[in-house]
Amino acid sequence: MVKAIRFDKAGGPEVMKWLDVEVGEPGDGEVRLKQHAVGLNYIDVYFRTGLYPLPLPGGLGMEAAGEVTAVGAGVTDLKPGDRVAYVARPPGAYAQERVMPAVQLVRLPDALSYEQGASVMLQGLTAQYLLRRTYPVKAGDTILIQAAAGGVGLLVCQWAKALGATVIGTVGSDEKAEIARAHGCDHAIVYTRENFTKRVREITNGAGVPVVYDSIGKDTFTASLDCLAPLGLFVSFGNASGPLPPIDSSEFAGRGSLFFTRPTLFTYIGKRGDYEAMSAELFDVLVSGKVKSSINQRYPLQDVGKAHEDLEGRRTTGSTVLLP
Repeated sequence: MVKAIRFDKAGGPEVMKWLDVEVGEPGDGEVRLKQHAVGLNYIDVYFRTGLYPLPLPGGLGMEAAGEVTAVGAGVTDLKPGDRVAYVARPPGAYAQERVMPAVQLVRLPDALSYEQGASVMLQGLTAQYLLRRTYPVKAGDTILIQAAAGGVGLLVCQWAKALGATVIGTVGSDEKAEIARAHGCDHAIVYTRENFTKRVREITNGAGVPVVYDSIGKDTFTASLDCLAPLGLFVSFGNASGPLPPIDSSEFAGRGSLFFTRPTLFTYIGKRGDYEAMSAELFDVLVSGKVKSSINQRYPLQDVGKAHEDLEGRRTTGSTVLLP
């Protein structure tokens, strides 16, 4: 019998249960996957706690990598044995096997492991759209990334550095500062003892930065705005500390005609062509070595409760994979 994580009410890590599930044969346009690695992301916590409501009972997990074991009618571009990865909704990646629409899958290059594939689809494609589309970073830019030692943060630091940018990042400890610096962060600010707005202004000689990438939310919102140069862009792509307060447009006017965006990955990959092109660029920078996935934690999938506790307790760095 196949096992998967299911939950029937919102709450703490204890609501997730390791259960037997039925996995049928693929239908039209579908494939069946044996999953070798599953990615852990903070959005999983949002779904589990009910911040992002889901129909219940249900599953969790947005990304994984594995092997195609069967294909349904109409699937012509995949076959049993193909290596694939995905980021997809609705959640359900916390499983040993599952049936999915083929359109949600991309081929995983042989040069990348299943663990690498599972660890980068959500975080890596997020880094791709942040740096290449939301604000196209160019050589000579100085950028600020909050939570620089997190999964997205480490990818952004490396990729932005490869693009020729100067990277400022915030972290919660000296240990995390070392990790961020090792991944291309030029200035790692320990926000627990330093005023990061003041440090950003010092680093930029008072000018501020053209873009702030912020996944922290409530706790860093106002201070992030204060780091921006006139006409700068505040990119809110997460809210680990809680949702942003109600937005007052004068906050942006008074600080120099700032811009605000709240992007989501699924808007950027909504068209199949964009999904394929973004994945291809992500895989290229990984295979080339310009960007490395930092898988710093591994847990058995059945121990996902412990993984969530560590993630929420900010005891993780880089990426985390769950092993079915």
